Amino acid sequence: MIFNWIGENMFKTGLTIAFLLIAQSAAADNAEIKNVRASQSGGLWTFDVTITHEDAGWDHFADAWRILDMSGNQLAIRELIHPHVDEQPLTRSLSGIALPEGTTQVGVQVRDTVAGWAPGVTTVDLK
Repeated sequence: MIFNWIGENMFKTGLTIAFLLIAQSAAADNAEIKNVRASQSGGLWTFDVTITHEDAGWDHFADAWRILDMSGNQLAIRELIHPHVDEQPLTRSLSGIALPEGTTQVGVQVRDTVAGWAPGVTTVDLK
């Protein structure tokens, strides 16, 4: 009888700890796209992307953004190789991007070292 009680309580404690860890992970703010500027020159595109994230140092920072086609395929990626604790929001550019002919929209998605790719994708109309 006592062993059943101990086993049940250990199981409940394990579930509580798992729930708290998941909640803590979900509470971490994802990196966020604030602005995207796309310009074309000579058939190639340049993207200036402004993001914000509460970078906390090397253990948690926004580390990339990427350009996606409207089917979710990655067309280009801009890696951010270090934290920007004192530079928020920050804008970084990526140029020389050849987009498939007829592309009128792309998505931009940001990533951080803890949460991974943010669930939201910002749609950009190309003009």
